[in-house]
Amino acid sequence: MSEDEVAALLRDSRKLQLATINPDGTPHLVTMFYGLSDGRLTFWTYHKAQKTRNIERDPRVTCLIETGEDYFELRGALVYGKAQLIADPPGVLAVGMEVAKRMTGLDDAEQLRGYVEHTGRKRVAFVVEPTRVVSWDHRKLA
Repeated sequence: MSEDEVAALLRDSRKLQLATINPDGTPHLVTMFYGLSDGRLTFWTYHKAQKTRNIERDPRVTCLIETGEDYFELRGALVYGKAQLIADPPGVLAVGMEVAKRMTGLDDAEQLRGYVEHTGRKRVAFVVEPTRVVSWDHRKLA
């Protein structure tokens, strides 16, 4: 896919699969709602979550965003990168608001601000600095 097509996929999707590296070298894979900041993937999680501990030890991550049910509908992007910590409360809140919008489908999640501020006290956020993007679009095969 072109850069514009990948950007549209990231903009229009809601969830990603996040892979981090466990202490024993095995992958830790979870599904996350995410946000975007200047086209970069962002997500938040609890301070004590396994993914947080893994990223603190090794910031390399892989994010998979995909869509489609049948073979000739499949398209997706693998974003390889390094997750950078966002620990300051305004930054965590900003990521939380973007995630809340994507989770709920609301264009304006302002009504959720109180919830996001409350739950954000126990969270940290990350932005993924991409190092490589691999994409595919099986709709182009037909």
